[in-house]
Amino acid sequence: MVYFDAASSAPLHPVARQALLASLEEGWADPARLYKEGRRARLLLDAAREAAAEAVGCRADELVFTSSGTRAVHSGIAGVLAGRRRVGGHLIVSAVEHSSVLHAADAHEAGGGTVTQVAVGRTGAVAASSYAEALREDTALACLQSANHEVGTEQPVAEVAAACRAAGVPLLVDAAQSLGWGRVDGDWSVLTGSAHKWGGPSGVGLLVVRKGVRFAAQGPADERESGRAAGFENIPAVVAAAASLRAVRAEAAAEAVRLRELTERIRARVVSLVPDVEVVGDPERRLPGVVTFSCLYVDGEALLHELDRAGFSVSSGSSCTSSTLTPSHVLKAMGVLSEGNVRVSLPPGTPADDVERFLTVLPGAVAAVREKLGAPVPATVVHEDVLVVDALGKRCPIPVIELAKVIGDVPVGGTVRVLSDDEAARLDIPAWCEMRGQEYVGEEPAERGSAYVVRRVS
Repeated sequence: MVYFDAASSAPLHPVARQALLASLEEGWADPARLYKEGRRARLLLDAAREAAAEAVGCRADELVFTSSGTRAVHSGIAGVLAGRRRVGGHLIVSAVEHSSVLHAADAHEAGGGTVTQVAVGRTGAVAASSYAEALREDTALACLQSANHEVGTEQPVAEVAAACRAAGVPLLVDAAQSLGWGRVDGDWSVLTGSAHKWGGPSGVGLLVVRKGVRFAAQGPADERESGRAAGFENIPAVVAAAASLRAVRAEAAAEAVRLRELTERIRARVVSLVPDVEVVGDPERRLPGVVTFSCLYVDGEALLHELDRAGFSVSSGSSCTSSTLTPSHVLKAMGVLSEGNVRVSLPPGTPADDVERFLTVLPGAVAAVREKLGAPVPATVVHEDVLVVDALGKRCPIPVIELAKVIGDVPVGGTVRVLSDDEAARLDIPAWCEMRGQEYVGEEPAERGSAYVVRRVS
């Protein structure tokens, strides 16, 4: 098997494995105790904190270790919002943040706070000016990821941080995807990360709160980790996390060049090897090892299974993955095709031969899924120059397949009304129109679901 899902979780780095095993012998005691074993554990914890702080670019006493990256996000957002309660209850997030940020925003809103969600363009990037416009007198906190977890697009953190600093608003940066590649630029106030994203062990996150940021830890008081992360420190895992972060950083410059060339190869060749494909994400400002594309007329889950049988482990933001029946919120916010979505995220050390094999296997896998899906004979009703396609009860990508089959049956200037109750159709039909040069007229209410109106242009 070839593992191409490093954006979800990177394989354990050899240095992390060595550090973990070594610290299991030395770091098992309570670092708060004054006897020899406790002092030894404290030395390991302090050394790990110093190493992680140096990699992040902060003071050691500004950084605490948490039980996960998600816990770091939740604690960071809740702590700043509580600490700045007197300023107001307004929170700003981007529409493509990780679910941990969006769930925290939902909880804040449910508790009486207000949330502004900043839109993104088709590449998945926000405009710094949009954050500046969203800032208000009662804004307590703004959040922005350093790079997107689904499409790899890097965000203008430094520019947004400058706008927030000018307004006196702290900026929390979710740096989980980028921290292994380098420090986050800009005058940010709070930062979070997750060790399993850079080759460390799972179950270790980090939370950095700059000096001067008002922060009130939530939940019962705890003496450990400056009161910001409750519970006994997992010292062996923390040591391994810090060691692996230092190790991947030492390799990052050279590896970034190599992986960027490999993902550039995928971006360039997938569109020539597979018909009806849209490569998404920023072509320039993106993480080195991530490339994402969507295939028309393909079920995302079926394609992932086909690739898995061929020996490749990849991920998907498609609406048809087994974990959700709704479209990826990232792809939806970008306004790009969501069906048949594939995210390839290469771990450091990926051989070029593996990428070549993937490009050899991919066309056959896509063709096999399209053949299995077939092209169902659509139920159609023609009213003069309006053709109605009944795709009710059918899931993606069937509504788009049926639209594609009948668009040629109406004259130029005529319209097709696609009846669908699948949430993904709201995103995929407009995306298909843009790819095919047809006019998307809009969505209309229907007795069941919605009617998506498309006008034939050519």
